[in-house]
Amino acid sequence: MSEKKKNPVSAAAEKVAEKVQDAVLPAPEIPGAPGPEAASAEEPTKARTPLPPKRDQRGPDTYSPTGQETGAPQGRVAQDGAHLTTAQGARLYDTDHSLKAGPRGPVLLQDHHLREKITHFDHERIPERVVHARGAAAHGVFRAYGAAAGISKAAFLAEGVETPVFVRFSTVLGSRGSADTVRDTRGFATKFYTQEGVFDLVGNNIPVFFIQDAIKFPDVIHAGKPHPDREIPQAQSAHDTFWDFVTLHTEATHHTLWNMSDRGIPRSYRMMEGFGVHTFRLVNAEGATTLVKFHWKPKLGVHSLVWEEAQITAGMDPDFHRRDLADAIEAGAFPQWELGVQTFPDTEDQMFEGIDLLDPTKIVPEELAPVRAIGLMTLDANPSNFFAETEQVAFHLGHLVPGIDVTDDPLLQGRLFSYLDTQISRLGGPNFGQLPINRTHAPVNDMLRDGMHQTAVHRGVAPYRPHSLDGGCPFLAGADTGAYIEVPAEVPAARKVRDAAASFDDHFSQARLFWLSMTPTEREHIAAAYTFELGKCWEKAIKERALKVLANIDPDLCTQVASGLGLPVPEASVPFAAVEPSPALSQLGEQWPVDGRIIGIVTDGVDDLDGVREVRRAVLEAGMVPLVIAPAGGTLGPDGDPVTVQRTFTTARSVEFDALLLAGAPAPAADAYGARDAKADDGAAAATGVEPRLLLMVTEAYRHGKAIGAWGAGVSALEAAGLPANSAGVVTDGAASQVLEAVTGLLGGHRAWDRFTPAL
Repeated sequence: MSEKKKNPVSAAAEKVAEKVQDAVLPAPEIPGAPGPEAASAEEPTKARTPLPPKRDQRGPDTYSPTGQETGAPQGRVAQDGAHLTTAQGARLYDTDHSLKAGPRGPVLLQDHHLREKITHFDHERIPERVVHARGAAAHGVFRAYGAAAGISKAAFLAEGVETPVFVRFSTVLGSRGSADTVRDTRGFATKFYTQEGVFDLVGNNIPVFFIQDAIKFPDVIHAGKPHPDREIPQAQSAHDTFWDFVTLHTEATHHTLWNMSDRGIPRSYRMMEGFGVHTFRLVNAEGATTLVKFHWKPKLGVHSLVWEEAQITAGMDPDFHRRDLADAIEAGAFPQWELGVQTFPDTEDQMFEGIDLLDPTKIVPEELAPVRAIGLMTLDANPSNFFAETEQVAFHLGHLVPGIDVTDDPLLQGRLFSYLDTQISRLGGPNFGQLPINRTHAPVNDMLRDGMHQTAVHRGVAPYRPHSLDGGCPFLAGADTGAYIEVPAEVPAARKVRDAAASFDDHFSQARLFWLSMTPTEREHIAAAYTFELGKCWEKAIKERALKVLANIDPDLCTQVASGLGLPVPEASVPFAAVEPSPALSQLGEQWPVDGRIIGIVTDGVDDLDGVREVRRAVLEAGMVPLVIAPAGGTLGPDGDPVTVQRTFTTARSVEFDALLLAGAPAPAADAYGARDAKADDGAAAATGVEPRLLLMVTEAYRHGKAIGAWGAGVSALEAAGLPANSAGVVTDGAASQVLEAVTGLLGGHRAWDRFTPAL
């Protein structure tokens, strides 16, 4: 029998893709280009095979549905061929017109292309996630330090082992079309494709949860979601049903306080901590067990937006967080997190320093149990298709590997059921693990058969055990051959009860710990968040009940919020717990790398273009992204060394930038009038002779605590905005390079916190 001929079109496409992938392409200076090649002004007419993905994109590794490495290029699972075809591969000559009985006649039922195209379109959407619907994701690699070898036999934690990962970040409450920068908890879910099977670490950016038992999960989500009669408000907790629930169900107090802090509005997924929330049980090669809590620590530090900035951003760029993640990876500023563990003795009571380790509303302060780093995760590639990867990725806490086991945390136990159940509903059946993004990198021989969307082609006649017809295969494994064996923990004899341990009754001591650990500025933000959220509630009784909860946390917090609501301050109903503040809970006070920060460089197109070029090059060399802002698009300066404009005053807003550099004080641009751009309609600003939208940008950036630098004519723009040149975080001395150096130093602290004057 002759060898099967290879499709010449496929072969050509693979060669092109491999050649492009292997080529050393220069990284783009400014991320965000929609495709790997620049578009032409005219519609292309010469047939060619599909373009390869952009250099920052990568698809799922090519494994079979049964976990066997195929070695096939990723292009094998992408669209192929130079010509448009049906789903069955028949080439088409037209896709703009239905088949009709004459040009003006009725459409014919025999039009198979119309029916296939419309039918597929009608079924393109799958149910969105009930929670965590809004998300963004990236590919990466996890490299273990070996520091966990003594507490877990998991092979991917051995020293130097590199494991592919796929990470999805998300908001909890909003729909897929909601904004990124809403005040909400964020999901931080990591899929490790280990050689022993898939391990999913499914956590949040807040280390505690609203509830202690999974049976209440529908209640808290129903309360937080939009009101069922009007389907508003979207993606936020500032409404009656949420506050009605959390003030009656005070175990939610600790998580709610975290959510009202700056942790609820992160600056970037790249600057967000992650937590496994629950306590897990690790087992080492000798069978010894250790209880642990997992932590992701971002290398860029933990930073947040300020509230006004988050609100403006939600309108200006609702995709702010997903764009930030994708652009950073495309620009080569690969986000990194260290995975760390807090370890605790696996005692019979599963307590540590009086803290119940099975209570998911409690933390263990890092001062009591330091976080030990056990590996480094780097995200280095964007997905090549959002639906196939980010939307179809399926996480499950029951995806475990030898060396990692669960505990009796009642919230964790319920999640072990819920995650599997919801994937079956969303992805159409039990074979969701065979989707490329979900495929394990370990061999699969599960004897599971059939079901919707079965893509494996199983062999043999005996999918049962015991049998002799298929040679007895598959065989059971033992501990010496890598079997997953649950830790044989003792289950205490007890009566069946619907109850919780007495240690679960403390709902306020850790909330007070969190409050006392905040800096004065962070406390101001928390008080403002409570005042805003409760101010959105209609029912006075709910506001009064919330104040009673706050009174049990701290009298100053309660007084500030009560003042804003115009309500009396209630007395505490429980004694205040004696707690020691935990400095590790504060986001302020340290210096962090500036990788991937966005620097806006304002120029009038005339003054000191040499300085603009100089700082632009220096920003790139520092691993940051420079965006030149000018009155109009295009290029500035001579053709031999032009400066490309990335933003105009119409398209730019302060929230996009981490810092501003002013090289000039542009006069009002040609489009600076209200009918064209409402934010330019500022008579007072126009009277200064300076572009009014620049003044708005500068004053907003100043109000949000961002670093601002100016030199030459740019100093007059600060004066026109009414900003004192010697105020905190404002640099005006020296040449362009000196200003940039000082601004870069300020960026390490994220904001000019001295600019905020707290009252507490």
